[in-house]
Amino acid sequence: MLRTVALAAFATAALASTSIAALAQEKLSWAHVYETSEPFHTESVWAAEQIKERTDGRYEITVYPASQLGKEADINQGLTLGTVDIIISGSSFAAREFAPIGVTYYPYIFRDADHLLAYTRSDVYKELTAGYEEASGHHITATTYYGTRHTTANKEITQCSDLDGVKMRVPDVPAYLAMPQACGANTAPIAFAEVYLALQNGTVDAQENPLTTIEAKKFYEVQTNIALTGHIVDHLNTIVSKSRWASLSDEDKAIFTEVMQEAAERATQQIVAREAELVEEFKAKGINVTEVDKATFEEAVLEKKPVESLGYRQADWEAIKAIQPGS
Repeated sequence: MLRTVALAAFATAALASTSIAALAQEKLSWAHVYETSEPFHTESVWAAEQIKERTDGRYEITVYPASQLGKEADINQGLTLGTVDIIISGSSFAAREFAPIGVTYYPYIFRDADHLLAYTRSDVYKELTAGYEEASGHHITATTYYGTRHTTANKEITQCSDLDGVKMRVPDVPAYLAMPQACGANTAPIAFAEVYLALQNGTVDAQENPLTTIEAKKFYEVQTNIALTGHIVDHLNTIVSKSRWASLSDEDKAIFTEVMQEAAERATQQIVAREAELVEEFKAKGINVTEVDKATFEEAVLEKKPVESLGYRQADWEAIKAIQPGS
């Protein structure tokens, strides 16, 4: 009898303990607009698993890819509304809250992916992300290399003047428009989903995107040339909402940051490796892939679209340009 009572008491205690543990577990949502095959998603899933493991199961994070929780503007708004805890998003959206952080999209501010990664360890990065946090309340934990933007066209492009008069699709973002407009292109803000058709039917004759996007969207099927203009070293931020970040202990903040930065580095290395492969793959498909005289592009941008004319700070641009690898 006593043994039965003891077993019952033990079972009750175990159930209560399990219930408390279940109640203690926080369920978080992580949203982005990228496909499940892309490193931005696969490494987000990895990070969610790592956070669960390193916090002894205190956090259960569900990753929602491919705009399942809305387009990029929607998930940025979701941070403030409390409908999403974590997002991956570009600095062009962060700049809507804090304009100076958009300087990272200014053409030729970064030399390459290594320069971008060195920037994420710099004082100017801390200052710009802190400015964004003060303006929005949200916390940037990591930055991932998205790819270097190059130009495709139906003519060979080797210098800035070759874009003069070319009809070119460019996103309606000042920093993206800076290089094409400085070189004399006639820019058109065609919706991304319609770019392939616009190139195919001649509505525009050129566009700009990273090599991985040129591959994924098959722009190489309707363009004869890829010019390695490398005008923007594109990147994405991992952002935790104000309310969620405030709820974390210092220990958990450190874990979230460490894991998210590890995930960003893992994704970055995958993208860098894939870009190197794509140059040769495009050449094998018969696409004319050319190096360009980058100095002609950068000089035109600095002359016709000065840093401060786009709402950025000259001092930030200078500090980022001065960063050296390994710093």
